[in-house]
Amino acid sequence: MCVLSENAQIALWTKARLETAGQSHVLQFWSELSAEESSALLEEISLLKPEELLEHCRAAVEAASRHSSADGRLDARMEPVPPEFIGSVRKSDEERLKMWGDEGLLQISQDRVAVLLLAGGQGTRLGVPYPKGMYNVGLPSGKTLYQIQAEHIQKVQELANLKHACRCTIPWYIMTSEFTLGPTEKFFRDNEYFGLCPSNVVMFEQRMIPAVGFDGKIILEKKNKIAMAPDGNGGLYRALVDNKIIEDMERRGLEYLHVYCVDNILVKMADPVFIGFCVNKGADCGAKVVDKAYPSEPVGVVCRVDGLYQVIEYSEIQPETAELRGPGGELLFSAGNICNHFFTRGFLKEVAEKFESQLKQHVAIKKVPFVDGEGNLVKPTKPNGIKMEKFVFDVFKFSNTFVAFEVLREEEFSPLKNADGAPLDTPTTARRSLLAQHYRWALAAGGNFLDEQDKPIPPKHSMTKNKDPPAICEISPLVSYFGEVKM
Repeated sequence: MCVLSENAQIALWTKARLETAGQSHVLQFWSELSAEESSALLEEISLLKPEELLEHCRAAVEAASRHSSADGRLDARMEPVPPEFIGSVRKSDEERLKMWGDEGLLQISQDRVAVLLLAGGQGTRLGVPYPKGMYNVGLPSGKTLYQIQAEHIQKVQELANLKHACRCTIPWYIMTSEFTLGPTEKFFRDNEYFGLCPSNVVMFEQRMIPAVGFDGKIILEKKNKIAMAPDGNGGLYRALVDNKIIEDMERRGLEYLHVYCVDNILVKMADPVFIGFCVNKGADCGAKVVDKAYPSEPVGVVCRVDGLYQVIEYSEIQPETAELRGPGGELLFSAGNICNHFFTRGFLKEVAEKFESQLKQHVAIKKVPFVDGEGNLVKPTKPNGIKMEKFVFDVFKFSNTFVAFEVLREEEFSPLKNADGAPLDTPTTARRSLLAQHYRWALAAGGNFLDEQDKPIPPKHSMTKNKDPPAICEISPLVSYFGEVKM
């Protein structure tokens, strides 16, 4: 009698699962693999449920077909966010802003607020092999994005503690991916969590999903490895369940979450004004927005479609719609999305448990390296694969009370996406944005700058991203959060 080894039995069971999903080719090089390689492949396959895999591959091909024939039919169904559901830093008086800020600090002081960072992406477009949060844009201090953000958390905790004579904590949840979890954990350990308590920095991993060819077949990037990619920042909702993060939030008594992307150097962590505005409005979901700089600016627009709130990507809007203007000459669809959101814990839980499967799948047609039938690595010269992802903002339509909050671009939005040499969103533009902000803060506080000969440098109140401010001034987040002066 022939007795199969445990590994062989697992391989047969795995083959049956793959055949059920129409993906048996994944094991085509099985006989050539070492014991270590075969174990790694089996472990990867074990995470894929046959029914989900079958649906994923089918949906990828179908979505790619729709993607190639998109015709912008959303335009006629779009309408701007009604004024009563929009707050604004620019249009609000100091008294109202203070009221919202005080409400936010109150919630923070009661340990009801956390921040959640979306950090699954690598710095590939920046030309580095590590997570974006570890990037140093060239500030005089040499601080990375992670350090700047950690220090913002410490400062806003301090502001709440001083106002309410308490000792509060803002937990920091960090969603990583297979590519960024290990390096991020090590970076935080090596830097002693930048002064934060390690138990209040909770890292978790989003799912990885297979890249699919136009024939509906999973792509192999090696003989023993499936080509995988993170499931987009909208993978947050599945990850919250898989990693029991909702339960952790409940255990800590948290009620409100500030969710943001790692690459915005001007992000205000747990912004009390934004949180206070959303709480005051009774919102379960909110989004910070900036005024679009010009009609064709490549940012998504927060609006309503068929009465439901959502973000429409700039590529989905026809030029004539983007150019539409209101009675005062302002752009009709001007609310630019900056991936900076407010959610109640109850809303996150509801989305994760009831609506996650309904989230739209977005298509990215990519060049995906693969092994051919002979096992040779091929780097394609044209797109050959489909990567599917969900977006964090696609839950807006499930909100019972959605609000938008307009902030000043120069104070709150300067993303880091491209290497220097690109026209926008580079380390240089990010660094200049932060230094310009700190220069403005110093002037507003009554500061004066002297040159190397101790002569006054004339103040300049209007600056562009193309030039450094007249004087280089970096203010630590541990010193000032809003530009407030410590007396």
